[in-house]
Amino acid sequence: MCGFIGVYQRNPASFDDRALLTALTTLHHRGPDERSLWHDPAGRAVLGHVRLSIIGLDNGKQPIVADQGDITLVVNGELYDHERIRRELEALGCQFKTDSDSEIALHLYRRSGLAGLKQLRGEFAILLFDRQRRLMLAVRDRMGIKPMFYAQHRGAWYFASEIKALLAAGVPAEWDEDAYASRAFYLRDHTLFKGVRSVQPGCWVMADSGGLHHGRYWDMEFARQDAPDPSDEQGMIEAVRAAVEKSVRLRLRADVPMGVYLSGGIDSSAMLGVATQLSGQPLDAFNLSFTDMDDYDENRFARLAAEHNGARFHTVAVSQDDLADHFEQALWHNETPFFNAHGVAKYILSQTVRDAGMKVVLTGEGADEVFAGYPHFRRDMLLYNPERQDPKLVTQLRQRIQESENGYQRPDMPQDIHWMVEQLSHGVSWLDNQAGWFKALEALYRKDFRERFEGTDPYRQFYDRLDHRNLEGRDPVHKSMYLWAKSYLPNFVLTTLGDRMEMAHSIEGRVPLLDHHVVELACQMPVWMKVRGSTEKYVFREAMKSYLPDALYKRKKHYFRAPPATLQQKGRLYQLVRDVLNGKELDALPFFDPARVRDLLNRLPQLSAHEQGLLDPMLMELTSLCLLQNRYSLRSSGSQPLWSAREEAA
Repeated sequence: MCGFIGVYQRNPASFDDRALLTALTTLHHRGPDERSLWHDPAGRAVLGHVRLSIIGLDNGKQPIVADQGDITLVVNGELYDHERIRRELEALGCQFKTDSDSEIALHLYRRSGLAGLKQLRGEFAILLFDRQRRLMLAVRDRMGIKPMFYAQHRGAWYFASEIKALLAAGVPAEWDEDAYASRAFYLRDHTLFKGVRSVQPGCWVMADSGGLHHGRYWDMEFARQDAPDPSDEQGMIEAVRAAVEKSVRLRLRADVPMGVYLSGGIDSSAMLGVATQLSGQPLDAFNLSFTDMDDYDENRFARLAAEHNGARFHTVAVSQDDLADHFEQALWHNETPFFNAHGVAKYILSQTVRDAGMKVVLTGEGADEVFAGYPHFRRDMLLYNPERQDPKLVTQLRQRIQESENGYQRPDMPQDIHWMVEQLSHGVSWLDNQAGWFKALEALYRKDFRERFEGTDPYRQFYDRLDHRNLEGRDPVHKSMYLWAKSYLPNFVLTTLGDRMEMAHSIEGRVPLLDHHVVELACQMPVWMKVRGSTEKYVFREAMKSYLPDALYKRKKHYFRAPPATLQQKGRLYQLVRDVLNGKELDALPFFDPARVRDLLNRLPQLSAHEQGLLDPMLMELTSLCLLQNRYSLRSSGSQPLWSAREEAA
């Protein structure tokens, strides 16, 4: 796993090496083992790379330059099954100069162009300069596991693994106020930094003499509603088991020690079980334990899984004070707001794992997205997709939903949510929930900010930019899953709970359940194999049954969340929230009315515990925005920064 910076300019010119080296310094956490900078002799491109050595320890330095000098590339990530692809390429006459898995991408591109890169399997972000064709090509993995951002600055195109590197290289640090108002930094490819976009999952971006071009090489394709109904349920379960086992086997390949993140849910527990059986030896398993509130602590379930597999079990105890102490630095790495401090906890976990001598961990991220594990997918199944289910049970569960919930499908929902329901012919529970939360947040906006961005219809903008061919004729649950995979999976889950918090401490996280072969198999299975009654992830749960303790096999989905700061108002995390929101950072923030925010803070102690818990995500986001503004010297267009990102890196 690594980090990189790249610049392409149509007209040959010199580059600011000092700025580019500073950019690499901001990425040191992604690659502490090596650093290098390569220049195109003609002056059109430069590529910089920092390396975390995992495979090919002795000779895997990047950028990798072809012997002919016409192609140079840098890779962040891991390319699995590379030994087989290497043998096939060598049989065709390709000559390799490194033992690195990354080099196969160079030869695949040379032989087959962009189409050759479709053979890659894994989590990756690739940046390649083709000197002969005078172009720079950026390619991101299918699910968006590895990050990649780009921006135009002074006539050149900049690409990097993290936004902070773009800023250190010279891209201005300005708020994208439209992206915040339209939630495009979650729903689309925007970021909170003006002019900075992310390469979307399964997509490529190319810069050449004609400008910027982009396209998609892969997408999730769910089974159509009118597809023949499969009858071999056991065969589907066995197919999932085989696909997951193969995915884990490929990810056990490393030249350094490997551990497992163990949450206490069935996903990470299954990964520990499969990896233990395939490796034939006990593994190190690391679990976060929230010591302040038992309701949020899954340590006892994680310990069950560790004992079941004979793992060496490590508990990482985290308190509210620990979260407060690490909040700002974790946020600097994250580059997007926290709505809960669980990302900070993951940051602390990764630090502990690195201190234990690990460089690689297996994680269970992705199962909820691939096999419909979230409660909102189960709700969609019961309300909109009840086929092949017990009608009596569905009626009972629907009644339970109506009695227990509020906040879904309220009459005051944004108009574009109602519009989306009309387009889809059904509701989407997670969008209803998010829209209700954002509407409450908008009540704190500055008057001028609200008026300026009123009527932007963020959900309509999100929907209009999707490939509707992958929505037509699909089950409601599958459409809901597709929408989630195009927004919150790459823009939040795989950032806050994945790459950014792991790589902050030079830890490579491997996610077997997001292997595209596993995803493609799951997509073609009917919805009733994913959600059955009140049981989520049915086919995955059955496929992994032999790897799980019985208590975990029967356990329902439990969200990984840190205890709300608002429920522990004497703790340092809540004091951090109060100090920040009563400080000058909030006054300078372009989005919110400081008086309204502080009035809410002052009223908080009089609210019920339930109401306080509901407000916690809002206060976490507000605090995050203030601290991001401070750390990155973010400003509105036309105002002056307090200090530069380049000075921050130094």
